[in-house]
Amino acid sequence: GSHVRYRKKSWIWFWAPTMRFAWGTIIIAGFVSGIIFWGGFNTAMEETNSLQFCVSCHEMEQLVYEEYKLSAHYKNASGVRAICSDCHVPHAWGPKVVRKIQASGELWAKFTGRVNTKEKFEAHRWVMANKVCDKMLATDSRECRNCHSYDAMDFHKQGRRASEKMQEGIEDGKTCIECHKGIAHKLPTDPNEEEYED
Repeated sequence: GSHVRYRKKSWIWFWAPTMRFAWGTIIIAGFVSGIIFWGGFNTAMEETNSLQFCVSCHEMEQLVYEEYKLSAHYKNASGVRAICSDCHVPHAWGPKVVRKIQASGELWAKFTGRVNTKEKFEAHRWVMANKVCDKMLATDSRECRNCHSYDAMDFHKQGRRASEKMQEGIEDGKTCIECHKGIAHKLPTDPNEEEYED
């Protein structure tokens, strides 16, 4: 009996360090793999936030990018430029991931040719612009407020009319997008108004 117990203890002693080493290796490998995956995922997500990525398709480059280049967000006295992702992608990680998932629908429209000509794009512009405005209203213009703050505004440096309207908007509890639609892109025409005018 004691001989069997000795062999059993010897066997456990012989394999125990190997098992501990194996589990340690698995845990470390998993940790390192997680860091590599997370770094790659984050790098890819940040690349899709770049201006170059946003205007890499014909529709964006030829249409909305040209409008954006005429806006104060592209070129201004202070030299501060807001790029596409500053306005269209949340900065916080959770909402950013949700927005990236939603953007897959936009890629589908690209691949299926839904907006691949100026005429098709203009036909869908009203719906697309209103989706963006609705999202901004729902978040209290969160992306605008990443750069603009009421507390930091010097109303004395604004034009008289702008200062009055801005302060009225603050008092009325308005959010940025309610007054500043079309700040970076051409405002679409309501198709119902067009039909009415004909």
